[in-house]
Amino acid sequence: MARSAAPPPGKTLRQRIRRILGSETRDQLKDLILFDHSQSVKANHPNPLNRAGKKCFSATDEDGITLEILRRIGRLDDGVFAEFGVGDGTENNTLILAALGWKGFWVGGQDLAVAFQPGPHFTYEKAWITAENILDLSRSCLQRIDATQVDVISLDLDGNDIYLVEKLLAGGIRPKLFIVEYNGKFPPPVKFQIAYDPDHVWESDDYFGASLSSFAALFARFDYRLVCCNSHSGSDAFFIDTALSDHFADVPTDIDQIYVEPRYFLYGGFGQHKTSPRTVAKILGAKPKQPS
Repeated sequence: MARSAAPPPGKTLRQRIRRILGSETRDQLKDLILFDHSQSVKANHPNPLNRAGKKCFSATDEDGITLEILRRIGRLDDGVFAEFGVGDGTENNTLILAALGWKGFWVGGQDLAVAFQPGPHFTYEKAWITAENILDLSRSCLQRIDATQVDVISLDLDGNDIYLVEKLLAGGIRPKLFIVEYNGKFPPPVKFQIAYDPDHVWESDDYFGASLSSFAALFARFDYRLVCCNSHSGSDAFFIDTALSDHFADVPTDIDQIYVEPRYFLYGGFGQHKTSPRTVAKILGAKPKQPS
């Protein structure tokens, strides 16, 4: 009788490691390795803003970059934020600003994890966002919080993002800092953007949004400058009003030195506790939703 082939040595070793370590230890080891790698990438990036990256409530290291940009322009203490596409409100780019005492608004398609009463400090509009309604939604929310302009906007809708950004800028909504998700699969100088479709739903593939070069060209038309792409995931780009450029003299102007390729594989826990709805409720002055 023929003998069955022995398993490759590498496969046998992996099986032994799995048995010895167990799934929880393996996950912790993976997080440690990825954390070390992400720290190395951050420390060695030619853009000094990347070294400020840290995760608080953002998906990865966006919070630290946002805070460093605002520190440089002297706007940490107060301001108005707006975010389009916030999930259930427990992980996004502007919750850190709400925690600092800023006022603002969110617009998104999901129910929030907290129950709140709209007021002059914060409001949320549950809506399907399109190029046809984003200006009206923004103006309505600004009126509710007694504001006329926004200092920081974050927009991540996995689809028509570049068209929505253009509508906001052309409509006179000009924040000092604009954060967008870019499609990192397309490096500079490639220009790519999906066809506009108000009913677009992301199918977890590479057909979404726009490339960094496409966003840079759009923002340049409205006198904005690219200053950073987050180094942890290579997904978010930070644009500032060019009038603020003196605060970023040490930041490269070459898009190739700012671009970060997609590193979605680096997503992980990194020892972070997940955000509780009670934490969000405390920040927003709301109440956690009671289990049904």
